[in-house]
Amino acid sequence: MSKVVKFGGSSLASAEQFKKVGKIIRADKDRRFVVPSAPGKRDKKDTKVTDMLYACYDLAENGKSFSKELAAIKARYQEIIDGLELTLSLDAEFKEIEKQFKAKAGKDYAASRGEFLNGIVMANYLGYEFIDAATVIFFDEEGNFDAEKTNEILSKRLTGLKNAVIPGFYGAMPDGKVKTFSRGGSDVTGSIVAKAAKVDVYENWTDVSGFLIADPRIIDKPVGIDTITYRELRELSYMGAGVLHEDAIFPVRQQGIPINIRNTNSPEDNGTWIVGSTCQKSKYVITGIAGKKGFCAINIEKDMMNSEIGFGRKVLQAFEENGISFEHVPSGIDTLTVFVHQDEFMHKEQKVVAGINRLAKPDMIDIEADLALIAVVGRGMKSTRGTAGRIFSALAHANVNVRMIDQGSSELNIIIGVANEDFEAAIKAIYDIFVLTKL
Repeated sequence: MSKVVKFGGSSLASAEQFKKVGKIIRADKDRRFVVPSAPGKRDKKDTKVTDMLYACYDLAENGKSFSKELAAIKARYQEIIDGLELTLSLDAEFKEIEKQFKAKAGKDYAASRGEFLNGIVMANYLGYEFIDAATVIFFDEEGNFDAEKTNEILSKRLTGLKNAVIPGFYGAMPDGKVKTFSRGGSDVTGSIVAKAAKVDVYENWTDVSGFLIADPRIIDKPVGIDTITYRELRELSYMGAGVLHEDAIFPVRQQGIPINIRNTNSPEDNGTWIVGSTCQKSKYVITGIAGKKGFCAINIEKDMMNSEIGFGRKVLQAFEENGISFEHVPSGIDTLTVFVHQDEFMHKEQKVVAGINRLAKPDMIDIEADLALIAVVGRGMKSTRGTAGRIFSALAHANVNVRMIDQGSSELNIIIGVANEDFEAAIKAIYDIFVLTKL
C-alpha cells in the first residue's frame, strides 16, 4: 500500500507541530509522498505566512521598502528550523525572493513561496527528495489547470522514488511563470499527486477530526461523519462545508482513490473517509447539513407559461447577459423563480428586470431579498420515506417559514430556502429531528 499525505497550515505552524507531523509520517512507511502547506497561525492573534507574503509583496509592488516584512517571514522559518535543530539555511532562497519581488514577479509567485519554503524545510527534516511543484504541475495559456500534461510528467517524476515532498498550492504556466490554485489549493495538489502516483489512499491532515454533520458554530458538539461519498461531499462543500477544497475531489475520484480526513493533533482518531460509493449505511438518514446566507429570489409570473416554448431560456438569458449565475430555478405552471447571490445581483437588478421584461414579457416580477439556502444531504434519504415531511414538521415546530424547497432527481439532497434571520434556527431544527430525536 502507498499513501499521499497532505498537511495543512495549522499542522505546520511551528517546530512543535512539525515534530507531530514527522512522527505521523514515520509511523507508517506507506506514507511516501508529502504535500505541505505554508505555515499557518500559531495562535489566534498570529498571521498566516501566506498573508504575510501578500502584504510584503503589496509593498514591493507599490515601490515601497519591504525588507522589514521579508525579514519577519524569514524569522518565522528560522524559528522552525532552529526548533527542529536543522543545519539548513534559506539565505539563497530569500535572496531570490527579494530579487523577484523587486522585479514584480506577481502575487501568485509571492503567495506560492510559503509552500515552496516549507517544502524545503519538510524535505530536509524528513530526509526526503524535494520536488518543486512548478516543475511538475502545469496550467495552460488561459490559466486553467492542465490535468493531462501534469499527470504525464508528474507520474514519470515520481516513478521509482521511494519518498518525496511536493509543495502544495502552485504550479507553472507554459512560460514558467508561477500560478497558484485558489486559497486552500494544497488540498488540490495532494489529490493531483495521489492520482499521478497511483496511491491507495490520500490522507488529508488538518486541525479537525474529519467532517461534522453540521457547523459547530451553530450546533454544539455536532456528531462526526464516518463515511461520505464524493457526491455527498460535493453538495455539502458547495453549500459551505469547508474542511476540504471542493476541487480536490476530482483527480482522486477519477481513479477511485479514497480520501481520509485526519487530525494532526489527534492522530488516533479515524477521521472521515471520502469514497466513490459504499454499501455502508449512514448512522442517520442524513449525512450532513450545510447552508449559506445572502440570496435573493426573482419570482416571475406569466399565464400559460408552461405552454410557451423557450420561456425559461429567455428568462435565464437576462441573467447571462449580465454575467450572473443562478443557484436554483424551482417552477410551477405559471411561475418560475430564480435564486441568485444577492451581492452579485443587487447592483444589476434593474438591468436584469429590464432584460426579463424585454425577452420573456412576464405578467409580473417580484424580488425577495435576504434569503438563506440550506442543503440537507444524505445517500440514506433515497430509501427512507417521509424525509421531506420530517423536515417540514421540524421547521414548522421551530416557527420557521419555508420559502422554497427543491429536491434533485438523484434524491441525494433537498434544498430549503428560508429567511436569513431563520437560518440558524432552521439548521438546529433539522439537526434535532434527524440526529438527536431520530424519530
